[in-house]
Amino acid sequence: MYKTSVARATTTSDPFNAIAEPRRRHILELLAGEERSVGDIATALEMEQPSVSKHLQVLRSVGLVTLRHHGRRTMYRTNPEALRTIHDWCGMFSQYWRGQLRRIKAHAEDKR
Repeated sequence: MYKTSVARATTTSDPFNAIAEPRRRHILELLAGEERSVGDIATALEMEQPSVSKHLQVLRSVGLVTLRHHGRRTMYRTNPEALRTIHDWCGMFSQYWRGQLRRIKAHAEDKR
């Protein structure tokens, strides 16, 4: 029996692999409200600045965050267009979950 393996996309080329890391999702959540500097993110998430910079570089390389320079500070923000791809893909499953919830509700009502 032969076992086939599917090559995984690298974290730096695939947004889904990039957001598989919980700390990157936390960074995106933090940036959803407003743009922030690396230092602000590090403080808010109680992480070391070099670690935050590495995670931001991954998020940037897949297009999920953008940056702009403001004087000596580099400010990061989410990229809504890139996030839409993830949102749309996840949205495909909403019909499935609605159906599941209807079945659970019907089952619960039948038990009464």
